[in-house]
Amino acid sequence: MLLGLRIDVDTRAGLREGVPRLLDLLRRHSVRATFFVTFGPDHSGRAWRRLGRPGFLLKMWRTNPFRLYGLRTLLSGTLLPALPVGEGAPELLREVRDEGHEVGIHGYDHVLWQDKVERMEEAEIEGELNAAKAAYERALGAPPLSSAAPGWRCTPATLSAQERLGLLYASDVRGSSPFLPAHDGKSFETLQIPTTLPTLDELLGRGQGINDLLLSRLREGLNVHTAHAEVEGGPHLPLFEEFIREVLRRGVRVVRLRDVAEAALDKGLENIPRMSVRRQKIAGRSGWVACQGLAG
Repeated sequence: MLLGLRIDVDTRAGLREGVPRLLDLLRRHSVRATFFVTFGPDHSGRAWRRLGRPGFLLKMWRTNPFRLYGLRTLLSGTLLPALPVGEGAPELLREVRDEGHEVGIHGYDHVLWQDKVERMEEAEIEGELNAAKAAYERALGAPPLSSAAPGWRCTPATLSAQERLGLLYASDVRGSSPFLPAHDGKSFETLQIPTTLPTLDELLGRGQGINDLLLSRLREGLNVHTAHAEVEGGPHLPLFEEFIREVLRRGVRVVRLRDVAEAALDKGLENIPRMSVRRQKIAGRSGWVACQGLAG
């Protein structure tokens, strides 16, 4: 049983405050993870425009955003300046890398992508990806090998733009196993490694023991769990450490997503299934996310 551990860093506070806490936790348990980092401005305050989106208010009520994110983040890019996320902390990103973790890109402007990607032209999408790529290269001195779409929102246009980055893999969707995406007869060659488990913020306030539920969903073979620097690296750090401790006690091997990708690609592209990508709503999250579909 494998657990691919992915940590998304969406905000400046998540990077500056949550990532050091998570690095300490991972160090104590001798675990490595993949950190997907937003590189551009922290426009988190603009997320309040989602008030009309079905399920958004319910999610805010369940998760208590003031506790999770803090007032500074909730006003970032509106009443307070939008400070840079990954671009503003290259030394911390190098520390993450030097401790053996993987660093990938998680968009440039996280809120812009999550709220508008389905209406963006391919050239605009490519601009966002290239801005993140350039910032990554300035910070880490090499091109990124992986990308994760903010909010698990990808479209045929994002898959096309992403293809030109020459990545080892992407993690843009929810699903069950690694695959190559296909759409309307077009096949893409960038491997997808889906998130297979629900996230903590999707489970908060829903009346169940979160770790018990996550552990019950583990299965033989590959599992992929996404944590957030603002959540598991913030007020729910003890809960996350309990999860990691129990996973290790059960003998589950925790790996970076890059390790998963390399193992899958070693088998050859011809042996990786080609699957469609479809939009779907999932419990605990407002709006749609991209999900692994049927064989393409």
